[in-house]
Amino acid sequence: MKFMLNGNSRDLPEGMTIHSLLSELKLTPDKVAVELNRRLVRSEKYDTPLKEGDVVEVVTFVGGG
Repeated sequence: MKFMLNGNSRDLPEGMTIHSLLSELKLTPDKVAVELNRRLVRSEKYDTPLKEGDVVEVVTFVGGG
């Protein structure tokens, strides 16, 4: 299955969810913001399956001061 992740084409298995994608990327779900097809996804919806052609943006939070 092909989809876009942060502007890059990716190939992932069918049935992958946002949560499993974050796990594969070794990202902590409570430390990122996820946008799916230009819509912000709440963390309780990370079980949403990804589909062919989806566009996903993942932004990590960085502390500073």
